[in-house]
Amino acid sequence: MIAKKMAGVAAALALGFSASAAHSETITIQMTSTWTSGITLIESDKRFVELVNRLAGDRLQIRFHAGGTLVPSMQVFDAVSDGDIDASGDWPGYWAGRDSAFSLLGSYPMLLSTGDYLFWIQQWGGFDAYNEVYGQYDMVYLPYALITAESGLRSRQRLPDLESLQGKRIRMSGRPQGAVLEALGAAQVNLPGQDVYQALERGVVDAAEFSDPGIDYMLGFHEVTNYWTAPGWHQPGNVGGVMINREVWDSLDEDLQHIMKVAAEANLAWSVAHFNRQAAEATAKFREAGIEVDVLTDEELDRIQEIANDVLVRDSCENPLFARIALSQLEFMQDYADWRSLQSTFAFGRNLKSFPDIDRIRECAEEG
Repeated sequence: MIAKKMAGVAAALALGFSASAAHSETITIQMTSTWTSGITLIESDKRFVELVNRLAGDRLQIRFHAGGTLVPSMQVFDAVSDGDIDASGDWPGYWAGRDSAFSLLGSYPMLLSTGDYLFWIQQWGGFDAYNEVYGQYDMVYLPYALITAESGLRSRQRLPDLESLQGKRIRMSGRPQGAVLEALGAAQVNLPGQDVYQALERGVVDAAEFSDPGIDYMLGFHEVTNYWTAPGWHQPGNVGGVMINREVWDSLDEDLQHIMKVAAEANLAWSVAHFNRQAAEATAKFREAGIEVDVLTDEELDRIQEIANDVLVRDSCENPLFARIALSQLEFMQDYADWRSLQSTFAFGRNLKSFPDIDRIRECAEEG
């Protein structure tokens, strides 16, 4: 749990602090991540920690540990909830088995884009939604990473259209994503990110997704695949952040809490630019490596949209909390749709061509 230490004058001077600072109390938070050091998504965790440590000075310091060094990456949720670790970076979609509402907070097929998540989190009630869901598990949540749309599918054999997915084994994260794959005649395979390269190399899966082009390239997917099927309809926008044990959060002074919130908001803006630049540079590298790219047609994306809409309504009527968050996201999209359409090709994100049955979702939300 959280450590509070009084620094002695000699120790403080040795670390470069002033003598007056030596008499102040330094709060130390131990933080880890779902991301191991080899997955560059960890950069958003590191930058958040750096911002907090600079802003808080000697009053608060976060000690960051890469994923897998304190506990296995997929055990960080329980570790933070139980208070064994103070905080951890994560991707909310990993926890959808506990509550399907987590799916909407991480990424949902054919729904919010990167820009949509930014607007929804900061202006349309999204921040409160994260904390309602994580709050059930004695945690506070600060979204701080907005990752660009994912690459799509990478494969050794060409998969140029939806029909070619029939009978294929596809590594893809997310419960709703799996439901869409099933409707398309494919089988979802769940694998940790660190296992995807070998699964592609050995033919354990026929195709796989992991993240945006920058991260996919750094993981070496150009070495074990020949084809790329875009776009990443399964995760058009992605959110990451930090889950903080409630007791740890409540022990902080209000101004320290504010510093952490400010750092998270600043990191959101940085991450949009960082991951998009990384993706742009890596796209060029994939093409230089000879990877052939197919892009699904508008008609095929319309078909996926209809399937995803049906899955969204189904999930809403199985879980009232999911329904309330889905309703919040859809109402945001309705609110923003007219202005977005008037922006034409200059718009940030997209309006849905076909909309889920929002009246049914509203009914399911009210039933809870």
